[in-house]
Amino acid sequence: MKRMPLFYFAIFCLSMISVLEAQIPQAVLLGQWSDSTIVGSQNHNNAYNDVWGLFVNDHEYAVIGSTAGTHIIDVTDPGNVHEAFFVPGAVSGNVVVHRDFKDYKGYLYAVCDQGPSTLQIMDISRLPDTLEVVYDTSSAFNRSHNIFIDSTFGMLYTFSTAGGDEPYSAMRVYSLADPVAPEFIGSYYEFDDISANHFHDGYVRNGIAYLNGGNQGFAMVDFTDPAQPVTLGTMALYPNKGYNHSGWLNETGTHYYMADENHGSPLKVVDVTIPADLEVVNLFDAESAEVNSIPHNQLIKGDLLYVSYYYDGLQVYDISEPTLPVRVAHYPTSSEPNLKQYRGAWGVYPYLPSGNILVSDMQNGLFVFAPIEGTSDLEEDLFIQKELVLTPNPVRDLFSLSGLPTGDHLTIQLIGIDGRIIHTWEQQNTQADRIELTLPAHLAAGLYTLRVLADIYPVSIQLLHIHGQ
Repeated sequence: MKRMPLFYFAIFCLSMISVLEAQIPQAVLLGQWSDSTIVGSQNHNNAYNDVWGLFVNDHEYAVIGSTAGTHIIDVTDPGNVHEAFFVPGAVSGNVVVHRDFKDYKGYLYAVCDQGPSTLQIMDISRLPDTLEVVYDTSSAFNRSHNIFIDSTFGMLYTFSTAGGDEPYSAMRVYSLADPVAPEFIGSYYEFDDISANHFHDGYVRNGIAYLNGGNQGFAMVDFTDPAQPVTLGTMALYPNKGYNHSGWLNETGTHYYMADENHGSPLKVVDVTIPADLEVVNLFDAESAEVNSIPHNQLIKGDLLYVSYYYDGLQVYDISEPTLPVRVAHYPTSSEPNLKQYRGAWGVYPYLPSGNILVSDMQNGLFVFAPIEGTSDLEEDLFIQKELVLTPNPVRDLFSLSGLPTGDHLTIQLIGIDGRIIHTWEQQNTQADRIELTLPAHLAAGLYTLRVLADIYPVSIQLLHIHGQ
């Protein structure tokens, strides 16, 4: 008798219901800034790009990039947000899409990914009185897509970098032993099975780098000795894999929250406690009705994950239970229709001493929001936990789901590893918390995701680990 194939469900995710959109509070907008004279890019019509924050001499600042250059915006009084300084970019105008910023030891580092541009280093230690550009040259490089600074080791990581020390590098590391004279350490393209012509972005803590390798996947690498980095683990394949764009490590160092920059792609929770066995343990999203919803950048402060979610604006999640993000706040910075392009919230920054949150919108400029609390300030009955079980495991043809909400209309989606919805089951007004389903015919063996959507019953995200035989 012919043996039937096995179907392995890698992740089982119950998404929070869409009607909670009205109950999830909007962030409180305190102030805005934009400049109508700044032109949009020819590629994405974005006048603005990334945002960073500074606290210098009892003043809070937003650093926001534009097609013109770098704007230092005083946000100390959110009711009186104003531009304090402006530094023109070496390249400006509608050819510019992307700038990125980080600060270290009283200096702000600014890069541009359209060029020929320069690395700019600005002395910010004497703000609000003055700002001085102390380094503005392409001798190190002329273009870089993103940068990150590991302050523990004083190392500048640059991603997708051109010019200067080499014609092009997927990523580079520079020493900032002298903060105004970056010293080239090395360039890198390959970590075990991740061989990338570019690394889009990365997060580094205490010499350990979490690297987002675009279509090639994700790598975790020990750069304690950048001359001889040691690969700790990689993920070339994972559920709903797309263009591996960016991520941020939680404060306890156990989970990495990762975005694939693909329309309709969910965020991933990655368990990094065993680097040799990296695992995506949950998927979550902005709970948008728009199938083209797309995440961009994310940062973590305490138990809150802040995400700039393009068309869906600012999204904030409570991650006090690391594997179960709960959406607690949002704000729609953009009103543009989602046409499967790139519009809306680009960057977010939550680290100002006031607790105020900075968001940059590609078309609308800078937003300043009041601090956001976690789930403790929300009504507990909005987040009723349900224990969900899928059996058997793995599945051949028939399977059951138990622990479901009763009295709801349920939509159950079978999703391939590429993110496509392969099959949908509709269950009307379920009266039992257990249902049986049959897999569609001619389904190839492999890894799949199940997503269950409930109409009116408030359920938080749940997950189930499925292990093949």
